Amino acid sequence: MVFMGDRATLLETGRFVQRHARNAADEIIEAVTAVDAFADTTARPEPDAGPETEAETEAETEGRHRRAAERGDTDAMSALGALLLRRGDLEGAEPFLRAATAEGDRAAANNLGVLLHQRGYPDEAAGWWRVAAVAGSAPAAHALGRHHRERGDEPAAEYWLRQAAEQGHALGAYALAELLEHRSDVGAERWLRAAAEQGHREAAYRLALALERRATEPLRGPHAYGPAAAAGRAGHAYDTAGRLRAADTLRGGERAPAVAPRPETGPPRAAEGAAARLLGEAEQWFRQAAARGHRRAALHLGAILEQRGELKEAGRWYLSSAKEGEAKAACALGFLLRDAGDEESAAVWWLRAAQDGDGNAANALGALHAARGEQQTAERWYRAAMDAGDVNGAYNLGLLCAAQDRLPQAEQWYRRAAYAGHREAANALAVLLLQAGDAGGAEPWFSKAAEAGSVDAAFNLGIIHAGRDDDRAALAWYERAAAAGHTEAALQVGIAALRDGDEQTAERHLRCAAGGGSAEAAFRLATVLDARRPEPGPVVLGAPVDQKTECEEWYERAAEQGHRRAQVRVGMLAAGRGDLAEAARWYREAAEAGSRNGAFNLGLLLAREGSEREAALWWTRAARAGHGRAALRLALLAARRGELAEGRSWCARAVELGPAEVAERAARLSEALREELTA
Repeated sequence: MVFMGDRATLLETGRFVQRHARNAADEIIEAVTAVDAFADTTARPEPDAGPETEAETEAETEGRHRRAAERGDTDAMSALGALLLRRGDLEGAEPFLRAATAEGDRAAANNLGVLLHQRGYPDEAAGWWRVAAVAGSAPAAHALGRHHRERGDEPAAEYWLRQAAEQGHALGAYALAELLEHRSDVGAERWLRAAAEQGHREAAYRLALALERRATEPLRGPHAYGPAAAAGRAGHAYDTAGRLRAADTLRGGERAPAVAPRPETGPPRAAEGAAARLLGEAEQWFRQAAARGHRRAALHLGAILEQRGELKEAGRWYLSSAKEGEAKAACALGFLLRDAGDEESAAVWWLRAAQDGDGNAANALGALHAARGEQQTAERWYRAAMDAGDVNGAYNLGLLCAAQDRLPQAEQWYRRAAYAGHREAANALAVLLLQAGDAGGAEPWFSKAAEAGSVDAAFNLGIIHAGRDDDRAALAWYERAAAAGHTEAALQVGIAALRDGDEQTAERHLRCAAGGGSAEAAFRLATVLDARRPEPGPVVLGAPVDQKTECEEWYERAAEQGHRRAQVRVGMLAAGRGDLAEAARWYREAAEAGSRNGAFNLGLLLAREGSEREAALWWTRAARAGHGRAALRLALLAARRGELAEGRSWCARAVELGPAEVAERAARLSEALREELTA
C-alpha cells in the first residue's frame, strides 16, 4: 500500500486544510509492510517474528523490525526506516534506509528521497526517486514528477506523472490531471476520473465540477445551483427595512420578484438528456467526495439537494461542511433554518460564518437585527459585510439610511455600491437623485443599472421616456423589463398592445402581469376575455346557476385585491346569474371604497328590495361623486315625494353630469316640475 503524497494536494479552496495525521510525512512515505514484487523475498525470516496484529503496539513493531534489521533483513531495514521517518526521526531512519537501498529495495530508495527532500536536498532526493521510479515505484515516479514540475520542466514532469498514473497511483493521476488542466488539455478529465475512482476526494470534486460545467454551458449558461447559490442568496441584499423599489417611487405600484428571462426556445431534447446524465453523474461524484470529508463537495451537494427541494438531506450536508469550517455552508445552513422558522439557530450559524469572513452571512445578520429594530447592530453587520468584500453591505447600508430618512448618507452608500458595480444600488441612487430633482444625474445611473440587468431600472427608464411622450423608447424599455418578469412593465406593454389593436400580444402580457399580482392587469385581461363572450340569455327562475367563466375569475382576482371597477363588474355578473346577495356584497365593497358606479348599482338593488331610503343614501353619494343617473334617480324620488324644488335641483345636477340621454330625461323632468310649481 502506498501513502505517497504531496503538500500541494492539501490545498483546498485557497488555503491549507489541516489533517489529523500524526505527521505530514505519513502522506509521502512508501509503506513496506506489504512487500512489493521487486523486493528481495529471500531474506531470512526472523524466527520469533510473527505477523503484525492490531493488538501489537508501535514499540513492539519497532522492536521486532529492529531485531530483524540488525540481522541484515532488507525488508525489516526498509520497514524500520519508514517507521522512523514517519515519526520524524530522520537521523535514526537514514542509515536503515541507505542500507536497504544499497540492497536494491525500491521502497527504501523512495523513502530515502523523501528524507533528503525534508532535509533540504531536493536534487539528491530526485536522484533516489529516479532510482526507485526506474525500478517501478509509482510513488517515486509521482514524487519525481512533482519535483520536475516545481522546476518548470513540464515535459519531464508529465513523463514521470504519467508513469505513476498508468500504474494506478491515485495521487499521480491527480497530479497529471492538474498539469494537463493547466494546459487546457482535454485529457485532464480522464486522469481526474482515474484518481476519483481510486478514492481521491479532491479528484472526485474536481471531476464533478468539470462534468457540471460541461453539462450546463451549452444550455443556459452557468448552472443555477452551486456554492454561490447555496450560500443562499449571494448577490442579493438583505433588506428588512423595506427595499426601495423604483416601481414604488415612480409608479406607486408593487413589484413582483424578478425572474430570469425564459428563452423563446429551449435546447434540443437530446442535448437536455445528455446534460441531465452529466449532472446526475456530477452529483454522484460530489456525493463521493463529500462522503470522504471534502467540505466544498458537501457544500455543493447541499446546494443541489436544496434546489431540488430535499431540504432535510441538504441540511445534513451543509452541517457536515460547516463543521469542517466551510463558511458558505454555515451561511446556507442558516438560511435553511431561518426558512424553517428557527431564527435563533440560523443566527448562530450566520454568526459563525460571518466571523470566518463570509459577507453574505454578515448581511443576513444585519437584516435580522434591522427587522428587530436594532439599527445600530444592523449597521455594524452591514459594515462587516462590506469589509469582507461584499458590495451588498454598502447597498444595505444605503437602504438602512434611506428608511431612517438619512438621505445624504443613503446616497453616499448607494453611490459606493453603484461604483462597485451593484446594479440595484445604481437604480436606487438614480431614484434618490430623481426625487431630489436631479433628472439629468439620475438617467445615466438608470441606464447603467438597466444595462447590467436591473429590471426596475429598465422599467424606470420606460417611465422617464413616457413622461417625455417618447412612447417608442418607453415601450422598448417596458418590453425589456417585462421579458425579465417585471409585472408593471408587462402591464404597460399589454396596455400599449391593446391601444394598437394587437389583442393577442396584449393578452399574453396581461396574463403575465396578472399572474404576477397586478390587479389592473387582471381587470384588463378580464375585459379582453369578456368582450369575446356571447351575450347571456335571460335569467330563468329555478334554472341552475351557470359556472363562473375565466373572465369572471380574473375579475374576481382583481376585485379581491381592491380594484373597484372589477368589484362592480363582478357584482354585475353575479346579478346576471341571479345571485343578488353576491352582487350586493361586491357593490357595497366597491361603494365603500369610493366607487360611484358601485354606489349607484347598490342603490338599484336596495330599491328593488324595498329599501328605498338606504338606496337614496347610496345614490346621493354617487351623485355627489359625479354620477348622472344617480342624480336623476334622486330627482324622481323627490318628485314622487312632492319635493319639487329638491327634484329640480337634482335634475340640474343630472343635466350637468350627463350622459346625453340622462341629461335629456332630466331636462324634461325639470320642465314638468317647473310647470307644476308655477301652476
